[in-house]
Amino acid sequence: MGRTALIVIDMINTYEHEDADRLVESVRACLPGVCAVLHRARASDSPVIYVNDNFGQWRSHHGEILQAALAGKHSALVEPIAPDEDSLFVVKARHSVFFETPLAYLLGQLDAERVVLCGQVTEQCVLYSALDAYIRHLDVVVASDAVAHIDADLAEAALRMMERNMSAHISPGDNITFDAPSHSPTPSNGDRT
Repeated sequence: MGRTALIVIDMINTYEHEDADRLVESVRACLPGVCAVLHRARASDSPVIYVNDNFGQWRSHHGEILQAALAGKHSALVEPIAPDEDSLFVVKARHSVFFETPLAYLLGQLDAERVVLCGQVTEQCVLYSALDAYIRHLDVVVASDAVAHIDADLAEAALRMMERNMSAHISPGDNITFDAPSHSPTPSNGDRT
């Protein structure tokens, strides 16, 4: 069995979008869960990969995205979960963390066969990312206390769909194990011949 990677979805957020007011309360409620699962992953030396929207700023890099979120009116939701120096960062353009991103390649380089998903929003980006992970034959775990939603009913339905249709394991973060690797491969910048 390969390694387990934690995927943190869209938590670096300026909360300057249409559904932000509804989302903020849910993010506030799940923030302790996100912090806990981040701590568990980092303590076990598992890869932590932030996959985040770039807010349509295609010239931005991850540092600029983080600074924009920290400068926003809800910086208290970003500060506790900000990437550390060991975290990896992938920018996405659409709902799924895999859609036209290098994430699948990166997971292969890290020898990751299992992904733990946390972040926002359950009924959109988390759901579509779980489906894309499943069709790539990855084992999918969703940290149920570390995902935020806009619509509670749709989020509950999405969790049921992930469990039933995508064989996802839905579990509170405290019950999720991150196995310490026997080695620490780092992603390469290209193939060596």
